[in-house]
Amino acid sequence: MSRWTVTAERTPRGVWVLECAELGAVSQCTRLAQAPDEMREALAYLSGQPVDEIEVDVIPVLPENLKSELAALDDARRALEDSQKAVASGLRAVALGLTQAGLSYRDAGNLLGVSHQRVAQLVAA
Repeated sequence: MSRWTVTAERTPRGVWVLECAELGAVSQCTRLAQAPDEMREALAYLSGQPVDEIEVDVIPVLPENLKSELAALDDARRALEDSQKAVASGLRAVALGLTQAGLSYRDAGNLLGVSHQRVAQLVAA
């Protein structure tokens, strides 16, 4: 497997211009999601490798203000995921504690604000 980096820059016409400077490969597509597939064949041809052995990393060229906003959003998503994991872990621990203290799944679910089926899942995990 070989991995190639491709830049994608959007034109005023709404087309993404794709370029792998390392190999001199250039192409275009209308949607960013199409970029890896669009470049894979050109990269395979220029590198002499089979298409299925080419991996493409697409780096969109964005205005600086959007780059920083996108980075801030990614940071917020990671923080949210960490918080969700902490809540899930705490929920499991409390569900287990409640059921080990003798509460039924229904009573534990009532206290936790989840269904008795969810309590059963949490205790089994």
